Amino acid sequence: MAPGTLPPPRLVAWETTRVCNLICRHCRAEACLTPPPGELDHEEALAFIHQLAEWSPPPLLILSGGEPLMRQDILELASLATSLGMRAVLSTNGTLLTTEKALLIKKAGIKRLSLSLDGPDAKSHDSFRGLEGAFDELVKSASILNQVQLPFQINSTITPGNIGDTFKILDVARELGACAYHVFLLVPVGRAKNWSEDSLAPEEYESTLRALKAKEPDMAMEFKATCAPQYQRISREMGLVSPRSGKGCLGGQGFMFVSFDGIVGACGYLPIPAGDLRKSHPIEIYNNSELFCRLRNKENYKGNCGSCEYWNICGGCRARAYAEGDFLGQEPLCPHQPKARNIAL
Repeated sequence: MAPGTLPPPRLVAWETTRVCNLICRHCRAEACLTPPPGELDHEEALAFIHQLAEWSPPPLLILSGGEPLMRQDILELASLATSLGMRAVLSTNGTLLTTEKALLIKKAGIKRLSLSLDGPDAKSHDSFRGLEGAFDELVKSASILNQVQLPFQINSTITPGNIGDTFKILDVARELGACAYHVFLLVPVGRAKNWSEDSLAPEEYESTLRALKAKEPDMAMEFKATCAPQYQRISREMGLVSPRSGKGCLGGQGFMFVSFDGIVGACGYLPIPAGDLRKSHPIEIYNNSELFCRLRNKENYKGNCGSCEYWNICGGCRARAYAEGDFLGQEPLCPHQPKARNIAL
C-alpha cells in the first residue's frame, strides 16, 4: 500500500501490552497482572511494525504499556522496528531492569528509555505506584542505565496530590542523571477518575506551568509538558518560545495511538476508536478516519477552544474535553479567555 497524501505522524505510541506489575493510581489503561483477551499476537505485532515502516519517513515508535518489559517478545519487536529505520524508545516503570536486560535493550536499538517518577521520595512515589520499594528500584534502574550509557528521561504525572512536589521531582531527575524531564497533566480516565472529586482549579495548573516555563531555560536538560497544550500559549505570552515548541495537542495531528488489541486512536487518553488494525492499514486509518479528520478541522471546535487565537499552536486537550462530555469542546483546565480567532502566531 502506498503512503497517503498527508505527512506521516511524527510519533506513534503503541500500548504493547496491558500487563503490569504495578497498580498505579493514575493508570489510564487500568493495567493488570494477566493479559486481557485480544492482545496483538507475535505475528500481528510484526506485521504492524512492517506497516509503520511504509511511511516515509517512518515515525518515532514509543513502546509503552502496561509495562512493556512484561511482554516476552518486546526486544524482538524493538529490534525489527530499528532495523526498518524507525527510532524506537521504551517507556517503563523502572522496577524490572537489570544490567543484562539494559544491555539487551541497547542492543535492540532502543535510543532512550523513560522512567516514571511521581514523587520525590520513596513514601510518595511508592504510594502513588502501589508497590513498596518501587522508588528504590527506579533509582537502581537509573544507575544501571547510566552505567550502560543508555539515555533516559523522567516522566511525571502532575496530580492534585503531587503538584506541590513538581520541582522536587525535577531535582531528583537531575540527580539521577536523566537527560530530560517530561511532565504530564492528569487526564481523568481509567483509575485517574478517582481524582475528579479533589481536582485543582485551572488557575493552579496554569501557575505551575508558568513556573516551569520560567525555570525551563535554567534546567540544563530537555523539558516537555505533555497533555498540557496550553503550555504553548504560555510560552508565547511569556516571550520564552523554545526551539522545540510545536503544536500542543497532537491527537490525530502528528500523533497516533495503538492499543494492546490493535484499536487505533488519536491519543491513549481519548477512548474513541478511529479504526482497527485487524481490519484496516494504519496509514489508511490515520489519513481518512472520521475521528482524525474531525480533529484536524478547526471549525469543529467549540467553546473557548473554538474561538481561541491560539488554536493553531494549542488546540486544547481533547481527552479532558471528552471527560467533560464532548471531545471537541472546551479544554477544562485552561483559564484563557480568547480575544480573537486565527491570529497568525
